[in-house]
Amino acid sequence: MRLALYTGLILAGGYTCLNPALAADPTGDWRVADGVANIRVAQCNGSMWGAVSWEKQPGGRDENNPDASKKTRPTLGMATLIDMKKKPGADQWEGQVYNAKDGQLYSATITPVGTDQLEIKGCVMRFLCGGETWTRVSPPIPLSSANAMAKGAPKPTGAAPKAPGTTGATVAQPAPAAPKAAGTAKPGQKGAADQVGDICLLPEIAGFAH
Repeated sequence: MRLALYTGLILAGGYTCLNPALAADPTGDWRVADGVANIRVAQCNGSMWGAVSWEKQPGGRDENNPDASKKTRPTLGMATLIDMKKKPGADQWEGQVYNAKDGQLYSATITPVGTDQLEIKGCVMRFLCGGETWTRVSPPIPLSSANAMAKGAPKPTGAAPKAPGTTGATVAQPAPAAPKAAGTAKPGQKGAADQVGDICLLPEIAGFAH
């Protein structure tokens, strides 16, 4: 059952070696309560989003989605926390959560609890609410270039400025690599490649945000 995988509502343990100043930052990779998946949370175009970044059993499909065209899409990289906005005056974000068990969207909130836990609460029409606490497995994620542009920063040009007194063309700089989060390697496969990367660049999230 995919509910337990991505939005199941139970409790989990802790990860305690992060700076307390980061307590209100929900970004990073989080292990769901039963340990079968990690959800990567990042700020994309002013909202918090979460996507599946690792699965204990690879090859999952969104088979319960009511949209027939999405039933075969991989669950790895699938958005689960959707367009979550920060509540004024509170370290809490609210938006929607996708429940892969029934293929439906529900109202939800995420709330950091200290530095090592993220509390998820989802409700159907503001009742029948339940909650789960996820455990941090990687530190907060710095803003990607996509996020920087969303916040009004100038778009990178890909070229370095010329040094004083020099002439000729500028030297092109390599594009920054997408941030990788720890904790995404499959247990027993130390150093396994991160297959998801910057979730803000995933088509499902980039298309929605723009």
